Amino acid sequence: MFIRLASKLQRGSIVDGKGLRAVIWTQGCPHNCPMCHNPETHDYNGGYLEDIEELKKEINSLDCEEGVTFSGGDPFEQPDACLEIAKYCHKINLNVWCYTGYTYEQLIKKSKEDAIIMDFLKEIDVLVDGRFIYKLKSLEAKFRGSKNQRLIDVNKTLETGKIVLLELEEKINKKKEKIYI
Repeated sequence: MFIRLASKLQRGSIVDGKGLRAVIWTQGCPHNCPMCHNPETHDYNGGYLEDIEELKKEINSLDCEEGVTFSGGDPFEQPDACLEIAKYCHKINLNVWCYTGYTYEQLIKKSKEDAIIMDFLKEIDVLVDGRFIYKLKSLEAKFRGSKNQRLIDVNKTLETGKIVLLELEEKINKKKEKIYI
């Protein structure tokens, strides 16, 4: 099985989810959000094909990363390949985050017609959902580009049937530091 990627596996990311992460940049996106930071990933014929077995080997060689993030493009445009990779990540004890322009509710609706959508969703620990909206762009929206996007704890959401947002622990160092000039 192959996956269409925009670039090679990115290692050492600290902005694409909690902790040190590897990022899989998928190719192909239907959303075309104005001011998207990855417009080169929109073309379904762009990028290159990668054998997922080769990608798994590369993921297996990760040293310090605690998780893998699917981004793009939109990973839900290639749910079969992404599902296999996400299963493998869990098998080797890596957590899985996924960015998508679809909302959780849209994915649930799409899964009624295509069960693989739900299978992939079940292998995601945190879903960052919703289109990027430039007018809602915020540097304070941690791990998100715009304030409309949500960090969804997928396991708890599937369990309860209600959207459960991820709670990020913020540790603030209140110790006063001396600054020498």
